[in-house]
Amino acid sequence: MHLERYGSGPEVYFGLHGWSGDHRTFAPLLAYLPASASLYCADLPGCGRSPAPPRWELSAITDEIAATISQIEAPAVTLIGNCSGALFGLMAVRRIESKFRRLILIDPFAYWPWYFKVFVAPGWGRYAYYSTFANPIGRWLTNRSLRHRRAAETSLTQSFASVNHEVVYRYLVMLTGIEGIERFERFRMPIDIVYGARTFGAVKRSVARWRAIWPQARCWELAGAGHLPIEEATARLSEIIFEL
Repeated sequence: MHLERYGSGPEVYFGLHGWSGDHRTFAPLLAYLPASASLYCADLPGCGRSPAPPRWELSAITDEIAATISQIEAPAVTLIGNCSGALFGLMAVRRIESKFRRLILIDPFAYWPWYFKVFVAPGWGRYAYYSTFANPIGRWLTNRSLRHRRAAETSLTQSFASVNHEVVYRYLVMLTGIEGIERFERFRMPIDIVYGARTFGAVKRSVARWRAIWPQARCWELAGAGHLPIEEATARLSEIIFEL
């Protein structure tokens, strides 16, 4: 996995981007990175500068994430998982739980609503995906229809303009196959769940599900932000992540 490091402080953070993203997802946070921190930002296998995984299976993706984190020379790491990157990160935490001191989940889904599963429906699901995300008009219409789930100056579909759509689609298939967050309930390290006040209803309903398995979790609603808190509420999010 391709990995970029920012900062040289002893407090180590590891960022995993969400669907259609890459390590640049976390670029807005760099202006707020304290001297005490090091932020490692990864490209998931097949995304950005990372080569494709040996198999398009959840176990293969998890293996690569866990191996990459294990190679970081630090006694403890804080995970920053953005959207679906939170789920992939949690799968890696199950493998190397002792490596993590804290988990930060940004706008994470605890279940997959119907509008995601439409795109993986047998037969016509792939066509629906390509019409929505690989087509410029489809992206414009989708972003406009989701204007209440984002800030006016941000786009929920812009990142799809430059991705490998076959890779992104394979990730969607894997993600919609992850069911049952109860597999993560044993985690007892500090956990922060951060979400935008204008995000998807499914994310807000997910917060209750996360709190049901993690009574120690702190939940933060960011005013004015939608599904992209890293871009839409950068300063406040940085205060939470880096405990400024």
